Amino acid sequence: MSNNPENRELFDSIISKATLKQDVYHNTYETFNQFKTGIKELVREFQNIDFNAKRAIPFEYKNRGEFEVELKFAGDILIFMMHTNIFEFSRDHEVMKMPYVQEDIERSYCGIINIYNFLGDSFKYKRVNDVGYLIGRVFINKDMHYFIEGKREIGFLYQNFANALMDEKAARTIIRSSISYALNFDLLTPPYNEVKILSVYEIQTTLDNMKIKTGKRLGFKFQADSDEEEEPEESE
Repeated sequence: MSNNPENRELFDSIISKATLKQDVYHNTYETFNQFKTGIKELVREFQNIDFNAKRAIPFEYKNRGEFEVELKFAGDILIFMMHTNIFEFSRDHEVMKMPYVQEDIERSYCGIINIYNFLGDSFKYKRVNDVGYLIGRVFINKDMHYFIEGKREIGFLYQNFANALMDEKAARTIIRSSISYALNFDLLTPPYNEVKILSVYEIQTTLDNMKIKTGKRLGFKFQADSDEEEEPEESE
């Protein structure tokens, strides 16, 4: 057996990087399970309340696999999706400028849980051309610290990264904020010019398979989260 110092240095680097990524993966997976638990608890609480509503309002949990969970409420669906890979931020990202990260560059390696908002009818009627929107991303590092990148109700909280620890309470807060955002993120009438032409094929196709896209902001773009105006602008 050779004992080449250069090889040993290489092997040590492999072990160090792999261990770091495994630690981050474990924390992200644990966080995702906290989201699953929080959604289940919220669904149970909703179902145990007698709202005396005029019509039945869905509020349902659906496990879509090991790394994906669905929450359906009213006419909306939130899908929480854990990415199985670990990411680092680009050098010019605001996170990389934080003292918390500069003290230990390994803190910049994060797992990601994406939060998407879809229309419930898109799945109900199998409208495969409909679109959903990424409304938030949760980043978790090796220390179980996290921050959220997303719309205002969900957060844009780089500055909390050094102190914010992910736990069940934080997960429930993020779930509630995501629901609140989706409720206020209404379906707008698409611009006239985008829907004024309809092919014979499209009109003869059943509703389930229509190629006309539906989405809450088709033809529109979001204002930056730092802007004063919340409502999206019409795109050119």
